[in-house]
Order: sequence, then C-alpha cells, then structure tokens
Amino acid sequence: MANSNGGVVGVDNPAIVQPEIITTFNSSGTFTKAPYTTTVDILIVAGGGSGGGGTAGGGGAGGLNFNPGYYIPANPFPITIGAGGATQSSPVAGNDGSNSLSGAAAVPGQSNSGSMTMIGGGGGGDRDSQASGRPGGSGGGGAGTVPAGLPGGSATSGQGNAGGNGLTGGGDSAGGGGGGAGAVGQTATVNKIGGTGGAGTANSITGVSVTYAGGGGGGSHQPAPHQSAGGAGGGGAGASTGVTNAVAGTANLGGGGGGGGGGGAFTGAAGGSGVAIIKEAQGGGTGSGIWDMNSVYDAVKAGTWSS
Repeated sequence: MANSNGGVVGVDNPAIVQPEIITTFNSSGTFTKAPYTTTVDILIVAGGGSGGGGTAGGGGAGGLNFNPGYYIPANPFPITIGAGGATQSSPVAGNDGSNSLSGAAAVPGQSNSGSMTMIGGGGGGDRDSQASGRPGGSGGGGAGTVPAGLPGGSATSGQGNAGGNGLTGGGDSAGGGGGGAGAVGQTATVNKIGGTGGAGTANSITGVSVTYAGGGGGGSHQPAPHQSAGGAGGGGAGASTGVTNAVAGTANLGGGGGGGGGGGAFTGAAGGSGVAIIKEAQGGGTGSGIWDMNSVYDAVKAGTWSS
C-alpha cells in the first residue's frame, strides 16, 4: 500500500532479475530496451551487392559493425534492415545492396551513442559494359575483360574490404570476387576461374558463432568446373559458361551475390539482405520505493514514521 512516507509498504525488498535478452531484426522494426538496460551489444550488417551480368565480378558484402557497450536512450529507436541488390543481366554492372542503420539520436556525454549506418555492398563489374566493381561496405569484384581485367571496387573504412580484380587469361576472362567483411575478394586466376569472394567475419552475439558478410564469387567465361566459390558468411558462388548459374547471397547474412558467366549464364545473382542483432545483458536490482516491514518497524520505534 502507498503511504505518506513515500513509496510502498511491502515485503522485504525483492530482487528484480532481468534475464539476458537477444533481439534479432531480419526486417526493419523498432527496438525497445528492457527496464534495467543501459547499454547493449549490437551487430548490424547491410545488404550485399549483386553480381555483375557477364564474365562478371561478384557482389561485395554488406558493411558490418559490431559495437559492444553501445549506449541506448530511454526511448525506443528504429532499426532499418537493408535489402540485397537485385539480380542483374549483362551488359550492366551489379546492383548495390541497401544500407542498414540504427536510428538512435546521439546522447550528450555518451561517446558510444548515436545512429550507425552500414553501407550496402557494391555491385560486381560487367564485361560487356566495361564496368569495374562498384564501391560499397565491401567492394564488388571487377569484370574480366579483353585485353585487360578491370579493378574491384573500394570498401568503406571499418566496414569491409575491397573487391578483387578481373583478369584476362589466354584470350578469355573471369571476374574478381567481391570483398567480404573479413578479407578482400580474390583476383581471378590465370586459368580463367573467377576470384573467390572475400571471407566474412564470425560473431557469437547470439551464443553461437555465425559468419556474416561474405563476398560473392566472380563469374567465368569458361564452362564448369571454372565456377568460383563465394566467401564464407553467405557469399554466393559465381557462374560459368553454360548451365552453371550464379548463386545468390544468403538472406540475413549480408552476403554478396555471385557474378554472371558466359554462354547462357549472363546473369549476376542477388545479394543477401542484412540483419541487426541486439543483446541486453542480464541485470537487475531491488524494487524502487518499497518499504520492507523491518524498516517500517524501525521507523515507528524511532518516531520517524508518519502515519
């Protein structure tokens, strides 16, 4: 019951325990913190870029950031999850992935607060349009062209790595791998195999180690088995001439899509969508404003209890 001394008369101060809470955003939404939360661990990944159309570079992975001890304000704040870049056919470079971001306003005196924007992965380059890999969170791979391959795209500082270069080998060509959060995309090899996508980065925020943001593999103008691998962390494999098609980046890992090849495989695969994961640590305290019965007795005995 409420009383004139302020607070509530009740049982001995109860311990209030807040369990560890993990919230995953596979699509855009709004985050609301639990009562005892002041800081969180937060992982944000943007959408991966798609591979280019023909003899093409793989798509770059979406930008990635892991921020432990991130201060959040009292009010809910929005989370935006970026889509992966859409499929693209030659003669056009791949599409960039969309950005992912937290919309929290900066809090005065808190250096680790404020909004974070992860940049979508860059689209892979295309041979027929003479397109280099596009810049992004991680850069898209460069196209394989004659007489010389084209360079991969650049990466956003602290979010990923550059795409690999395309290459001409013996009169034919292959595209470079898209960059990943943990490694650069590989340059296409002289035996006309597309470059492997750059590896992503492993994170255990959910309690299980998962690798995010791998780059897409570059496409080849040669038939199978010249198909390149995507980078660990959701990067899709590149295409080769004939029936071997490019593979899309994995949804909610931010992987880049594989680059298109030659023959009947002039289509780059889509990038994977991004994700945001927020972990609130276990915490708690005692009930605020509760008078336990022993305290009431002591106050009455001392004459300080107001009835």
